[in-house]
Amino acid sequence: MIDRTHQLPVRRQCQLLKLARSTAYYHPTPVSETALALMRRIDELHLAHPFAGARMLRDLLRQEGQTIGRRHVATLMRRMGIEALYRKPHLSRRHPAHQVYPYLLRDLKISRPNHVWAADITYIPLARGFVYLFAVLDWASRRVLAWRLSNTLTTDFCLEAVRDALAHDGTPDIFNTDQGCQFTSQEFTGLLTHHGIQISMDGKAVGGITCSWNDSGKVSNTRRSMCTRTTPSVRPTRGVERYLTFYNQTRPHQALDGQTPDQVYYDNLTTRLTAA
Repeated sequence: MIDRTHQLPVRRQCQLLKLARSTAYYHPTPVSETALALMRRIDELHLAHPFAGARMLRDLLRQEGQTIGRRHVATLMRRMGIEALYRKPHLSRRHPAHQVYPYLLRDLKISRPNHVWAADITYIPLARGFVYLFAVLDWASRRVLAWRLSNTLTTDFCLEAVRDALAHDGTPDIFNTDQGCQFTSQEFTGLLTHHGIQISMDGKAVGGITCSWNDSGKVSNTRRSMCTRTTPSVRPTRGVERYLTFYNQTRPHQALDGQTPDQVYYDNLTTRLTAA
């Protein structure tokens, strides 16, 4: 666009084209060998740890003796077109044609198993990509009752997990979810109403975790624990199963006075059945 042999000076040509004069004199510089080597190493670390952001990659590089700042790492990541894989908004998109149910848990005391179940969908990062994890949780004991993995956000894998929980753990009084289209679908709500379960739905979701669940901390903490502790793998089922077995049977919970979810769930369930 700029003709240096034209009788008009370069400055005037830039004015007519509404370009900054500095762009007419700029000469792109090639990427240095040092930067290319650094980008290559960032790419390797990203493949090994796809959940790592600029800060974690900076710390990993510093462990290797690389003196680098977070902003430099972020700049190189943008140039390479890579970003950390993590749970993002819009997992719970509401379908405009589906019925939305009221939130039933406000000021409700939940102290026994199978009083309230809750469920949600989150990400499990893999070495190359991610899968979706749907989990059903008993609210009082924090016990994960059933779960399924899927590479698509469909309703069928959610229904499979709920049917599994109903078959093995009985029927709750209330089932709480967010307003995602999977949970407001006629297939999902129909399954719950068929078993006489009251349906409760949270308000607007923020960042994939609803405000009401985030206030209680129970479901969101369980989901965050699963995502951060499960080792990324090409075959994630075994890793998720191994961690959830540890979570239910071995991991002590401070909110449960050091007991495990299985202890709280089965002890209270046995006491309730004996009393009946």
